[in-house]
Amino acid sequence: MTSDVAPATQSTREPAPRRELPARRRNSLKLRRTLTGWSFILPGFLAFATLTLVPVLTMFYVSFSDWNVFGSPKWTGLDNYQRLLGDKTFHASLWHTIYYTIVHMPLTVVLSLLLAVLLNQKLKGVAFFRSAAFFPYFTSIVAVAQVWNMLFSPQFGPINTFLRFIGIDNPPGWVGSSDWVMPAVIIVGTWRQVGYYMLLFLAGLQTIPRERYEAAMVDGAVGWQRFWFITLPSLRPTMFLVTVMCTIGSFKILDLTLVMTNGGPGTSSLVLSQYIYRMGFERHDFGYASAVAVVLFAICTTVTLIQFLYNRAKED
Repeated sequence: MTSDVAPATQSTREPAPRRELPARRRNSLKLRRTLTGWSFILPGFLAFATLTLVPVLTMFYVSFSDWNVFGSPKWTGLDNYQRLLGDKTFHASLWHTIYYTIVHMPLTVVLSLLLAVLLNQKLKGVAFFRSAAFFPYFTSIVAVAQVWNMLFSPQFGPINTFLRFIGIDNPPGWVGSSDWVMPAVIIVGTWRQVGYYMLLFLAGLQTIPRERYEAAMVDGAVGWQRFWFITLPSLRPTMFLVTVMCTIGSFKILDLTLVMTNGGPGTSSLVLSQYIYRMGFERHDFGYASAVAVVLFAICTTVTLIQFLYNRAKED
């Protein structure tokens, strides 16, 4: 009886040599690929250069000049920056901006993370609660400001009515008080933005493999240990993104204070962005407004660079 299986044989055929393209055709193919790449990059780069790069470079030049839009800027050197040193309104707006950022940024990040962890569970009606949390973000800022101003009304607002009901005889004056106006703005700003950052954290949470949690449970890790040793390290890229975006957004706060308090009472809630707006578009002192904008730009760049270096050191 003979076997039907033929013995395996190893192919000894040499691979066919690659045909080299002619030099002219290679150059044509390379040029076509280059043009294809530029056709994707160029529109975005032109938009960036026209709408961002050129205005920023112009801002730096105008900050060293005296310019009221009409005529050509008059070069004044460092006069605008020396004027900043003695400008008490600038100092107040700088402090209010830093105060808002220091309180608003960590509060927003922590609350949005906790909300994302909660809404990442298998709860009944979780889709409704996610939508409800995101609702304030796309609501009109004018409507938000008007509603919260009514809620914060010192005499007839429901917030102070509730505080009096629980025994607080002298509730805060909120937007009518120079001491409480910034906490009121921070509360509204946090309430409005928590939903947006919650979505970013939620997207990050859903990329964490379930096997990590199952392995931790087998090892006996309890809830807070799984959160501390698995969830937080796995969310580091998302945490970095959210922290940078929230920090820059806090430094650039404008719309909320503009429609909710208009910087008042007095200058109690005046922030740098609104001060730039006032000096530029109300007093037409664009040279000085550009100098304030350069300061704000430098602060945002410095803080972002520190956050980037800290994140890279943690990754190493």
